[in-house]
Amino acid sequence: MSNKKTPPNNLDILRHSTSHVMAAAVLQMFPEAKFAIGPSIENGFYYDFDLPRTLIPEDLEILEEKMRAIIKANYPFERAEISIAEALKDFKKLGQDYKLELIDELSKKGEEKVSVYKSGHFVDLCSGPHLDSTGEIPVDAIKLTKISGAYWRGDEKNKMLQRIYGVAFASKNDLKEYLHMLEEAEKRDHRKLGKELDLFCFSDLVGPGLPLFTPKGTTLIDTLKKEVESICRKYGFEKVSAPSLAKPELFEISGHAKKFGDELFHVTSGKKHEFVLKPVQCPHQTQIYASKTRSYRDLPIRYMESDKQYRAEKTGEVGGLSRVYAITVEDGHSFCRVDQVKDEIKNMVNIIKDLYGSIGLWDNHWVSLSVRDYAHPEKYIGETSDWDTCEKMLQEISDEMGLDAKKQEGEAALYGPKLDFMFKDAIGKEIQIPTVQVDFATPKRFGLEYINEKGEKIPPVMVHRAILGSYERFLVLLIEHFAGAFPLWLSPVQVAILPVSEKFEKYAKDVETQFIASGIRVELHNQSESLGKRIREAEKQKIPYMLVVGEKEEADNSVAVRSRGTKEQEVMEVEKFIEKIVVEIKEKK
Repeated sequence: MSNKKTPPNNLDILRHSTSHVMAAAVLQMFPEAKFAIGPSIENGFYYDFDLPRTLIPEDLEILEEKMRAIIKANYPFERAEISIAEALKDFKKLGQDYKLELIDELSKKGEEKVSVYKSGHFVDLCSGPHLDSTGEIPVDAIKLTKISGAYWRGDEKNKMLQRIYGVAFASKNDLKEYLHMLEEAEKRDHRKLGKELDLFCFSDLVGPGLPLFTPKGTTLIDTLKKEVESICRKYGFEKVSAPSLAKPELFEISGHAKKFGDELFHVTSGKKHEFVLKPVQCPHQTQIYASKTRSYRDLPIRYMESDKQYRAEKTGEVGGLSRVYAITVEDGHSFCRVDQVKDEIKNMVNIIKDLYGSIGLWDNHWVSLSVRDYAHPEKYIGETSDWDTCEKMLQEISDEMGLDAKKQEGEAALYGPKLDFMFKDAIGKEIQIPTVQVDFATPKRFGLEYINEKGEKIPPVMVHRAILGSYERFLVLLIEHFAGAFPLWLSPVQVAILPVSEKFEKYAKDVETQFIASGIRVELHNQSESLGKRIREAEKQKIPYMLVVGEKEEADNSVAVRSRGTKEQEVMEVEKFIEKIVVEIKEKK
């Protein structure tokens, strides 16, 4: 599942122009520098360089000063079209090997000319567009942010280059707001908070990309599972379970073997077993459907499953919970007749609305109608007429449900078009998780059938849906959106009980027993540290309620309640507080 960006805007031209200015500054600092590529990206730009020495953070300040001087010089961006032969000659003279490789590649594709841009003394191979001149770049709205390594063309077999990232905005104030957002993002980083809140960890012995979830992290995942399963059951979904292994043939038939290629994990044994760890769950579920004869009266049949999937991501891309080898995917499929497809999709959209509404994200989203790349039909499976029907259905659903879906060419799944839902978290970061996908092709490839009212064998339509996507990526969204201060119903620990001293531990344990009996997740904080230190630790753990108990509370069968984020305390009878919190959890306040 990809992280999509919102459609391009005018800032792309500003940012790409700024990447050229940065490259010109690098050339001033390192005349022997060799240039690779330098595109605009979300919020900014980057450029990859082959340099005579390793950059250090202090170099960024020097380069920024040089960039400001180039901007103030107001050099025009001058475009020219030249022949392939002339381009090869010019860039060979400049010693730009990476540009020569790109030009040679264009030549092999049949291109006779290429475009170049000149600004001051700097010349680059580029298709543009650019601003009219460097002076149009707001000098106080740019900043170089970081340095990283990047293989040429993303291939680990190629040379490691140095990538410089920068950001560029239309105004100084926009830059200021973005830098503030970055500070917030650092505080909310799921890797940092995951460790502090004891949610997950990694082990060198287990291996990178294979997260281990602690009791608190597992509680968080289990709570989410119960919630999404509860919502899905209302719409007729039933749980199924399939093994993590399958014969390679299963994924060859589905098309996933070709799609994932070397991302598949192959498993063998000394007894000559040959299996593949499943990269997706849909092929397994087709076989549950195929296990018996189905009638049109049986449809729709709806399966749901939360299980591990495995993909051999590139080592350099694995990090935190955002990109892992073992993915816990919340997945579901509906097998239905053509006349039932639209209702099934609408149900799935409503499930997404119910869940994301419960965590306060539904009001800040947009929807992508992800369709095929019409210029490259070979990338997909299935018949053109089926694709036409599916895309028309999704457009009608968008119109009927007021989704205002934006059409994104080339973003469809292997087997069909889809609706992808993009959400923004508390600091404006966008992430795509839920998806609904229409699939006429897979049932036909597996020979799935149902008997219609005329006794004919008809292939069903398969509608795929992922509400949470992977639990790992969903936890990234939750942790960073709430900065670890989860809503009460989701919090791994909902209540912490803190006895004033050892003298009141027995009463504290009696209170704890009452909370456990009421299904409330509770921790007894009776460590030997002072009460003040235990309160500060509970605050760091972002526990929604802290209950302090001492002599007065024991005498009155009460607790002194402190809510997360406040210093004030309210004394309540234990029974009344339990009634209050049970309602809050049920209503997801």
